[in-house]
Amino acid sequence: MSSVEYENADGIATVRLNRPGSLNGMNSEMMSGLSDAFAAVDADQSVRVVVLTGTGRGFCAGADLAAVRDGDEGAASAETMEAMFNPAMRAIASCPVPTVARVNGVAAGGGFGLAMSCDISIAASSAFFVSTFGPRLGLVPDLGTSYHLAVRAGAARARGIAMLGGRITAEQAVDWGLIWQAVDDDELDAAVDEVTATLKRSSPTAMTRIRSTLAQAARNTLSEQLDLELHHQRDLIPLNLAEGAAAFVEKRDPDFSPTR
Repeated sequence: MSSVEYENADGIATVRLNRPGSLNGMNSEMMSGLSDAFAAVDADQSVRVVVLTGTGRGFCAGADLAAVRDGDEGAASAETMEAMFNPAMRAIASCPVPTVARVNGVAAGGGFGLAMSCDISIAASSAFFVSTFGPRLGLVPDLGTSYHLAVRAGAARARGIAMLGGRITAEQAVDWGLIWQAVDDDELDAAVDEVTATLKRSSPTAMTRIRSTLAQAARNTLSEQLDLELHHQRDLIPLNLAEGAAAFVEKRDPDFSPTR
């Protein structure tokens, strides 16, 4: 059984963490599989959007702590993090199409960071998030968790989340700006389908440039950001605007170029 399953169905790729017995606990095999799955997305020009989710009742419980207890160095070590875990996170961050996290259950430790690594994160109302690193494991938040908390939650909440390790409900996560949406459990698939349909018919080039433009905004002055926006519009106006305007006037969905 593969620890990561990959499927492309009509331009929507699903990357599914598949270690349900450990609530999709991370190990080197899983993280290597994640890197391979996103390499497949990169190579397949037919993919327009990626959904990342978990098998069973959990999204991802972070590192497989049972394996760590049993002395499996592949489950968690600085060397494994450098060689396997961080490259997988970088592959998600640089994905050439939009990414959607379908958070179907607990997202703990590195799984919390994984949920926040996607462009859009949608959680079932029964899902919850917890930063287990500090009070329970004596570690700093990793896999980008510290970055996303600091950027999204603000200093006070980021420190409270990271240092106290309390459980955060899906609704709290929305209120605190950590994820996009929380929905009733039986509405999760419909909510994800609605979002992926919107992203699928969008311009991949525009979507990934929106991601990078917003990421740079916190570091830029207003003048620098205006220049960056202009830089992207020089490419996107001739590529997309005529079709977008025509579709708006004609009351139809735009048929954008699949160019990434």
